[in-house]
Amino acid sequence: MAVSPSAFVHDSAYVDDGVDIGDGTKIWHFVHVLKNTRIGRGCVLGQNVMAGPDVTIGDNCKIQNNVALYKGVNLADDVFCGPSCVFTNVLTPRAFVERKDEFRDTPVGRGATIGANATIVCGNSLGEYCMVAAGAVVTHDVPAYALVAGVPARRIGWVSREGERLDQTLVCPRTGERYAEVNGTLQPIEG
Repeated sequence: MAVSPSAFVHDSAYVDDGVDIGDGTKIWHFVHVLKNTRIGRGCVLGQNVMAGPDVTIGDNCKIQNNVALYKGVNLADDVFCGPSCVFTNVLTPRAFVERKDEFRDTPVGRGATIGANATIVCGNSLGEYCMVAAGAVVTHDVPAYALVAGVPARRIGWVSREGERLDQTLVCPRTGERYAEVNGTLQPIEG
């Protein structure tokens, strides 16, 4: 276990052997971090979070209360997981059938936001800076910068890096950054 001296781990939290916790990260009440999990710098894991085993959490991630990150979930830098959002780990669970060899990877791209009580079905990827609305159920890959909502989640618009909803001009109202839609994807315009 390599816990940075500048990290904070609450007395009620459990951190298993073989875990790395980066500088300035805060691990709050009743969190359990399982073996072979890496947590980057400047993260916050809220009350009752479970992460691992074999999970990677990038730098500056914020994971709100009551979130479980199972094996196969990997968060890039700057990801926000809203309270009680759900990551599944197998597609067809049965209590009486062992399926640990069927866990599917669920990569979450840089800067993605997942709203409260949203469900991310395993095996789907979330693109960078996408935004999943509260209560949405993600059953397909989510493109970068997409705003998705509903059950099942569908794209209802685009968002900027800063999380602002974009209108038809595709200009961020907060920063003025410009975007272009190319073949059903959104890309920032450099320059």
